[in-house]
Amino acid sequence: MTWRAAVLLLVGALTLPVWPDPFSGVAVMTGAVLLLCALDWALAAPLHALTATRDGDRSVRLGGTATVTLRLTNTSGRTLRAQVRDAWVPSAGAVADVPPERVTRVAPGATAVLPGRLTPTRRGDRPAVALTVRSHGPLGLAFRQRAGRPATPAWTLRVLPRFDSRRHLPEKLSRLRVIDGTQVTRGRGQGTEFDTLREYVVGDDVRSIDWRASARRADVLVRTWRPERDRRLLCVLDTGRTSAVRVGDEPRLDTAIDAALLLTALAARAGDRVDLLAADATIRATVTGSGRPALLSRLVTAVAPLQPALVETDFELIAGEILRRERQRSLVVLFTALEPGALGEGLLPVLPRLAARHRVVVAAVHDPVLTGLTTAEPARPGDAYAAAAGWRALAERGRVRAALARYGVAVVDAPADRLAPTVADTYLRLKALGQL
Repeated sequence: MTWRAAVLLLVGALTLPVWPDPFSGVAVMTGAVLLLCALDWALAAPLHALTATRDGDRSVRLGGTATVTLRLTNTSGRTLRAQVRDAWVPSAGAVADVPPERVTRVAPGATAVLPGRLTPTRRGDRPAVALTVRSHGPLGLAFRQRAGRPATPAWTLRVLPRFDSRRHLPEKLSRLRVIDGTQVTRGRGQGTEFDTLREYVVGDDVRSIDWRASARRADVLVRTWRPERDRRLLCVLDTGRTSAVRVGDEPRLDTAIDAALLLTALAARAGDRVDLLAADATIRATVTGSGRPALLSRLVTAVAPLQPALVETDFELIAGEILRRERQRSLVVLFTALEPGALGEGLLPVLPRLAARHRVVVAAVHDPVLTGLTTAEPARPGDAYAAAAGWRALAERGRVRAALARYGVAVVDAPADRLAPTVADTYLRLKALGQL
């Protein structure tokens, strides 16, 4: 029953002084209200005659707003007077255009269109949880409501990463065009590809002269070389416990995903093949570089549901998967944390096998808290201990970098807002030197 039944009973109670027997009056009024409620309940549209469907956006970028429309069809012969509550997970940020307390009328055979706006606050899959429909009678005294009637239409909104580093892409592409076209190498460096023949100018390396072509043209021609194309690049995302650490406003994994997206977009424009592997104790996601025009969109969709797992990363598994998948020499960019325990016990034992076959780059987010601990003026005795802990952590990171460098591994250690462009700069530098 609704509040109207209580109001009706209260109004009837005001007439009790004129009744000869108040107890009989209470019984008669209560019975009358209950009878009206039962009649109103019977006249309410049955819930089994309702069908619910959805349409709208299937994906949205984090920070954006998606629209998902709920369609409620009344197949009964009675007018539906309903309150509808469409529940999503809290992080979906769902706001219904029609408030749940408002009564929606649907004529027999008609369909009510109830749009809703979702502004998610977290990356990943945000599902619809439950649909609750309360069917009121014409008098508004009683209603029908039953769990699972109508069934909640399945719908999952995939929240894609922000890709804030996209703003760096034009500048990186400009540098790529300079490397690829304007500033060609004079002479054959390691791993470069032949580009064109041009006339000799003062300052060119005489070893680049093509004597046969010069004889045919009766002029001195030199060979020019361009950075290699169709190289192989593998981005490896560490989704273990260290990726759950929050650096600034977001987990370390989100920063790594943003950097991997910028690197993928840049390498795809450069004509290289990009694969992706995400793993911790198991393989979480894999993306191959086939179908380059849709590579970035497929990679964004694949990494969107990734969440940090509170387990130790199995670098033996990752190394074995890389060696199995990548037969040719590739650039392997491992997004992880410069944590002595995780890398010292997990990565360093398998690094010799990996570095012997591939060019390895380790990219890690530098936590500004450590720098802040070492630069702050100690005001209390506890601040001195905190500073000592910060210096020790930085020293351990330095030892890890030195250990990685002994195997020829390039280390990128940058703040969260600079990780993506720094990794892209490292890729461009290796490509210009022909070391991919």
